[in-house]
Amino acid sequence: MARQKANPTRIQKPGNGHTYYLDGEYCPGVTTILSNGIPKGGLIDWAARVPSDFVSNRLTTARNAAGEVRIVADELVADLREWQTSRTGKNVIRWDDSTPLPRAAIADALRSLHYRDRDLAANRGTEVHQLAEQLARGETVEVPEELAGHVRSYVQFLDEWEPSGAILEGVIVNRRWRYMGKFDMIADFAHLPPWIAERIGSTSGRGLLDIKTSRSGIFAEVGLQLTAYRHGETLLTDAGEVPMPAVDFVAAIHVRADGYDVFGFDVNEGPARPTTFDIFLYAKQVGEWLDWKEGPASRIKSPALPVPRPRGDQ
Repeated sequence: MARQKANPTRIQKPGNGHTYYLDGEYCPGVTTILSNGIPKGGLIDWAARVPSDFVSNRLTTARNAAGEVRIVADELVADLREWQTSRTGKNVIRWDDSTPLPRAAIADALRSLHYRDRDLAANRGTEVHQLAEQLARGETVEVPEELAGHVRSYVQFLDEWEPSGAILEGVIVNRRWRYMGKFDMIADFAHLPPWIAERIGSTSGRGLLDIKTSRSGIFAEVGLQLTAYRHGETLLTDAGEVPMPAVDFVAAIHVRADGYDVFGFDVNEGPARPTTFDIFLYAKQVGEWLDWKEGPASRIKSPALPVPRPRGDQ
């Protein structure tokens, strides 16, 4: 049987991530655009804090032959060895009494620790998203013990906000500005809190919502992500592309083990200032300019220049 050709406009899921193709060519996603074009100063502190916390929590003390108390790093090195082995498939931190401590291997393991922290958080978020989608569809799910609190919190959101007519895990397409993205939910809400109702002029309406599970909470730049989804021109379905549904408001659901919060975003800032969508497009331009492989940043700088000589000198 002949293999069916892939839709030229699609979301492709290799491994844990996904890639977008628009009319057969790679297309950047909303979160990639924001990662490339929006500075994230908090990540610098986070990347430094992860190894410092890891080290400080794994140091113990012991007395040497002279009775002096010294710091011992056996537990630290054992955990680093386990981490590196899981990444590389081989034990790169090893020594015995006849060889010196492999400091370079330990330094390499410490430098990579923030990837472990990031991957654990990303995997938890992915699992919560998948379970949330099943729950929103009314399905019965088996919940891992470590995610039980998050699932209870999301069920509480469904019970209290009562979304209806939901479109779940939708992929949007914007050809004019050439980007794609995947939102968690578009749904109708019969009762809205005053903050949203005042801004849309109604106590009911249709919202576009995204689920967030990060420990650090909801940042303002999530508004850029949501407004980019809202400005999708079409919605990608199994049957092809259909017009993007009109949306009255955008919001993020911060789902935690101990509860949830919903945060609305006022993404229309008036004619005197750039709209939130304008800022998203600026971020897209900045990221494209900074592309060190193909963007202007890859060719704006000259080679090292020679010392200038007067005309006529040979």
